[in-house]
Amino acid sequence: MTSRTKPILHRDDPNKEPLVGHVKVTREDWLNAARDVLVTEGVAHVKILPLGTRLGVSRSSFYWYFKNRSDLLTALLDEWENRNTARIVAQCEAPSANITEALCNFFRCFVDTAQFDRGLDFAVREWSRRDPALRGRVDGADALRLDAITAMYLRHGYALAQADTRARILYYMQLGYHALEVQEDMDLRMSRVQSYIEGFTGQEPDARAIKEFERFALSVEAHS
Repeated sequence: MTSRTKPILHRDDPNKEPLVGHVKVTREDWLNAARDVLVTEGVAHVKILPLGTRLGVSRSSFYWYFKNRSDLLTALLDEWENRNTARIVAQCEAPSANITEALCNFFRCFVDTAQFDRGLDFAVREWSRRDPALRGRVDGADALRLDAITAMYLRHGYALAQADTRARILYYMQLGYHALEVQEDMDLRMSRVQSYIEGFTGQEPDARAIKEFERFALSVEAHS
């Protein structure tokens, strides 16, 4: 008799969708398991039966929450947009006294994994290489993100051409930073923030805004 795979459950909010009656797993559990597989193994391995084995439930449980595998994949993409793209846009639109504070708001997405899931972002990009329709959705998400960053620069007095160029430099650098899987401890990362911001803005950075961002980043690290 083969041993059963240990269920993988990690609810983001255990109080959000309580288990009742005979229900062993929730919709969020299925999504979490599917996201794990997407990030670590790729979309081809996101299949109903293996996911059920991971969760320790029968396949029939899946159909309480999703119509089919395609429905599950759509839910994963919706989560990607809601978690990553929407968060970048929100951070770019957050109130800021100057461009230094605005960039620090943007950077918060990338030091706090609760705000931006880089593994999910690159898993979706890898998936889109084999799916032209999804490629269009990824391109659309990038356009939304760049528009939000450009608008952030515009609000702080940059001309349109400058705002557009600086937005691209900032965004493409950040994606490249993650694509290369750069490994730096937080102290080293923070030591470079002032110079980064000076390069991204062409202005003398606001030391107060940088100090506040450092406190946020170190607090995130301490609780991770």
